[in-house]
Amino acid sequence: MADVDSRPPVIGLPVPDDVAPSSPDLLTLGRRIRHHRTQRGMTLDRLGAAVGVTASQLSLVENGHREPRLSLLRAVAGALQVDVAELLSPEPPSRRAALEIALDRAQRSTLYAATGLPTVRVTRSLPTEALEALVGLHAELTRRADAAIATPEEARRATTALRRWMRERDNHLPEIEDAAEDMLRRGGYTSGALTHRSVALMAQHLGFTLIHVDDLPHSTRTVTDLANGRIYLPPASIPGGHGLRALALQAIAHRVLGHERPRSYGDFLRQRVEIAYFASACLLPRTAAIAYLTEAKRAKNLAVEDFRDAFGVTHETAAQRMTNLLTSHLGVPLHFMRVGDDGALYKGYENDGMPLPTDSTGAIEGQVVCRQWPARMAFTQRDRTTEYHQYIDTPAGTYWASTQTGSGSGGGFSISIGVPFASASWFRGRETRVRTRSTCPDPTCCRRPEPALAERWSPHAWPSAAVHAHVLAPLPSGTFPGVDESEVFAFLDAHAER
Repeated sequence: MADVDSRPPVIGLPVPDDVAPSSPDLLTLGRRIRHHRTQRGMTLDRLGAAVGVTASQLSLVENGHREPRLSLLRAVAGALQVDVAELLSPEPPSRRAALEIALDRAQRSTLYAATGLPTVRVTRSLPTEALEALVGLHAELTRRADAAIATPEEARRATTALRRWMRERDNHLPEIEDAAEDMLRRGGYTSGALTHRSVALMAQHLGFTLIHVDDLPHSTRTVTDLANGRIYLPPASIPGGHGLRALALQAIAHRVLGHERPRSYGDFLRQRVEIAYFASACLLPRTAAIAYLTEAKRAKNLAVEDFRDAFGVTHETAAQRMTNLLTSHLGVPLHFMRVGDDGALYKGYENDGMPLPTDSTGAIEGQVVCRQWPARMAFTQRDRTTEYHQYIDTPAGTYWASTQTGSGSGGGFSISIGVPFASASWFRGRETRVRTRSTCPDPTCCRRPEPALAERWSPHAWPSAAVHAHVLAPLPSGTFPGVDESEVFAFLDAHAER
């Protein structure tokens, strides 16, 4: 949602007579003094003699290394026959001066200092074209540094901080719930599954038309044309992932929630969480969803697959929506996991104490889940058409979970919703007798081979590891991380005239 500027108004304070106002940039001030001095053919020695200071002191002022007292500034203005206001103007006196200022600033930056390169001394003999090139190179260096600022470690920390922030709120955001219900009313929603027609009406209310195309840039899910009021969508749902309604709702969410261009990777992540939350809050509306879950809990028949089918959404969307509502409205703590068939945890949430695996930064993404957990045991079952139910004893206590497996473009995955033993009585499948024990993160639980096997095969085995490409890949960069903006702009240009 749009940030609110809560800073107090600036209060004007009087400036002492012996201190120059600090509003102008010292570099610009110095270059303006130099500009007027050279226009009058005065040397530093001559101007210094006129105002009663040494040439070296004036040189420091002209190069932006020293702030002049107001009395000196008045004396300089008098000697140069200009007003003090003229010297304090924030605009560089010439294009050349602007380039000199830009180069000076760039060479003082920590980014340039880190390169270990020498600074270029700007003299009259340095051609303006050379200045243009140097300033352009520094601008590109800064752009590339900003684009790559979110390192993988920084991204993990930002993701962890956001997940903890959501956990403190039981994964429940009332403001977005309210915004979703308001838009649902405008789309004519009454009950049951949200129709594509209602989604189109919601977009129309915001001044947008939904258009399905088959040439979306490969790096995007949707593209919104703000100039012409169009939201471009793929012609079909993403396998194993987002449906067309969810994609359209996420695009709409950016406008409803007042999002601006992300200023950091953390800001980008927050926006992703908010648009996903808004979409699920529309697909499984709060009032209808709570009524459904309340009745299912009363009947001790809570089940993700029933919740999914009642609102016509994916299993994952239904499971994640339960994390938004079960604790905040029905008092049931729980955990959610999406785990790959290689055992890697891709998404996770808990407010019930389930000991999700973490790295040293507290991040869970990419960590390997215990083989004894339901999220991985489900892959061992022959019949995967229905939900798999299991209890698991952990160092943090006993938990029950319901798991459904599926497959997508990235391979197989499982979706699990689990609760502490005491809360299992509200769910269908609680009668299962399948129960395993996990001592992870103790490596003897499932990470180390049995001693007999290790003794037999260690001298004779040489496995070739399958490296996860995402571990070595650079973090998506840019204003919209992971998006190829050149493709997007070309796409919009091609469709603008249609």
